[in-house]
Amino acid sequence: MRRPLIGMTAYAQQVQYGSNDLMAGMLPMSYVRAVHATGGRAVLITPDDPDTDVLDSLDGIVFSGGGDIDPAYWGAERHPETDVDPVRDEAELMLMRAALDADLPVLGVCRGMQVMAVAGGGTLHQHLPELIGHDRHRAAAGTDPLAADASAFGRHDVVVRPDSRAFDLLGERLTVNSFHHQAVDDPGKFQAVGWCPDDRVIEIIEHPEHSFALGVQWHPERTSDLRVFAALARAAGARRRIAPKRALAA
Repeated sequence: MRRPLIGMTAYAQQVQYGSNDLMAGMLPMSYVRAVHATGGRAVLITPDDPDTDVLDSLDGIVFSGGGDIDPAYWGAERHPETDVDPVRDEAELMLMRAALDADLPVLGVCRGMQVMAVAGGGTLHQHLPELIGHDRHRAAAGTDPLAADASAFGRHDVVVRPDSRAFDLLGERLTVNSFHHQAVDDPGKFQAVGWCPDDRVIEIIEHPEHSFALGVQWHPERTSDLRVFAALARAAGARRRIAPKRALAA
């Protein structure tokens, strides 16, 4: 029996590979491993030729982390600290809207949660340090953003609203690793159900009327806590009546 097929939005980025300097469709393997460890089969979706037809083949989708979202999508002027990728924005917002319309199980990670909010008619804060007076939600200069246990990530608690699906999945409180300077302001048609208790930055959004539509502001794929990926695999399996092969216990 095949595993649930989980699409994963990927970057198009110039990379150095041996003696070649080329454009590559890429995503950190930590995302792929998280999907495979929780019972799914990962496939990359690059932003170069966007079309919603890819969703017809998928049982679920992960919108991955990355750069900023253009504030033009919610009618704001671009902040000097905002750095956008128009091709990726256009592709992912189109895919997000179509996935939600089809009730395809969706997990948004970091930028992916912000894409959820904007696709749902919401807005973002463009530069958190100006709002909350500190930069503890992202890396310190000179640290390694790929090291899950390094000071590169902002470490803080998240409190979860008791009457939410996220509470059933994650409990009342957890410690997370964050790396961002944009953040959800208005979640649009989604509900904010988790916050950093120190500054009330939104850390979790969900839509209770969808089979599975969850966004988290941190990077669970870089930790051993893969409960959100396991929940996505279960929802994706249920959509096509496919039992995940190695789903982790929640």
